[in-house]
Amino acid sequence: MSDRILVADDDPTLLEMIGLALRKEGFAVTPAASAAEVRARLAEGTFGLVVSDIYLGDASAIELLDDIHRLSPGAAVILVTAQGTVETAAAAAAAGVFDYLAKPFRLEELVGRVRAALRRTRQRPPPVPTGPESMIIGNHPAIVEVYKAVARVAALPVPVLINGETGTGKELVARALHRYGANPSGPFVPLNCGAIPESLLESELFGHRRGSFTGAVRDHRGAVETAEGGTLFLDEVGELTPLLQVKLLRFLQEGEIRPLGADSPLRVTARVVAATHRDPRRAIEGGELREDFYYRLAGYEITLPPLRERRSDIPLLVEHFRRQLEQRLGRHDLPSPTSEALDVLEGHDWPGNVRELESFVQRAVVDLGSLADVGGLERLLARGRTSAQAPPRGPAIGDDLTLEELERLHVEAVLRRCHGNRTRAAAILGIERKSLYRKAQRLGIPLDGGDDTP
Repeated sequence: MSDRILVADDDPTLLEMIGLALRKEGFAVTPAASAAEVRARLAEGTFGLVVSDIYLGDASAIELLDDIHRLSPGAAVILVTAQGTVETAAAAAAAGVFDYLAKPFRLEELVGRVRAALRRTRQRPPPVPTGPESMIIGNHPAIVEVYKAVARVAALPVPVLINGETGTGKELVARALHRYGANPSGPFVPLNCGAIPESLLESELFGHRRGSFTGAVRDHRGAVETAEGGTLFLDEVGELTPLLQVKLLRFLQEGEIRPLGADSPLRVTARVVAATHRDPRRAIEGGELREDFYYRLAGYEITLPPLRERRSDIPLLVEHFRRQLEQRLGRHDLPSPTSEALDVLEGHDWPGNVRELESFVQRAVVDLGSLADVGGLERLLARGRTSAQAPPRGPAIGDDLTLEELERLHVEAVLRRCHGNRTRAAAILGIERKSLYRKAQRLGIPLDGGDDTP
């Protein structure tokens, strides 16, 4: 990042004073007396910092912010004014301006803020290289192998099984296979097999005809039929019952399905991509996954590495999530992590993988306002470890909780103790597994992830 400073003010005396003070401190200063001059200087080269009066006569510095961010990406901005208002201060804050000083100010104060602004720009990680928007972020050799695997198999008419821990980005790989496959304009239909009650899953997969069961008041197209001419993505396919595995096996072999209540089968042409966080071979040995279903499903396998095995990608991922947050929050200058902060993040194991890292970046921005606060990041990580290790305090009589709130807390606690295993949790709660699904849906408890071996 350049240490060149662009100073703009329509008061020639003040412009000269600021320039002299900054040059005396060793900074390279370029003056501009109007908005037109600011644009001309920006077009000539990049700057690490812009110091500008808000009112420049022919335009306001607020109007110039888009030009500054476009022509000097990453440049910090300090605004000064003798006519400050709530509106201009709010606009400056929303645009990510580093500081907002009121005239008159001491030159020593301005020099201090200039040093702080340039120090922060120098601490930013290198920008993510420009080019086509990438669906998956990283350049570690392990993730590069994933890119190569996607490129090899995307256009081939074979089913693909994606293996990887929860949060490693299995759906992103599935979407990449669809985007670069033979029918990218066709539908991409995702279905989480572990998030739908068993009693509804067959209908969600294959559809049903009106009157086929109580409550079937109209025909319903299932996910397989909806994916005609495109890609069917079966997430957590290891959660399917053996009976549904058999019915899907027929579709994989024959390209036919029979909706519930239908008189004849339907032919469907759709590419099948499946994903699981389980080890397929262990699932076969345990009897949860049919061997013939696995071999038909895994025409090609792609295994995603956990984030702890590609820690060198963490800076790129953090920068990617930071930029996403800037767009979502309407900010242009969210502070980036320092090298010390990145060391903290790279030292964490991230059991929830990329999804956990993304959630943490958002929480850090909300709680700390910055990704550069090393102490704050360490406290947030420690708090997360404590929450994961220690069971939450049970509700006390004086907590004034409703019966439904107490029930939700108890079900959540049992699921945590079982590490998300729905079969064991249902046994502890004394209910059937399908009843646990209904109860979780009513109470708003997510059932994503988690091993479900007995």
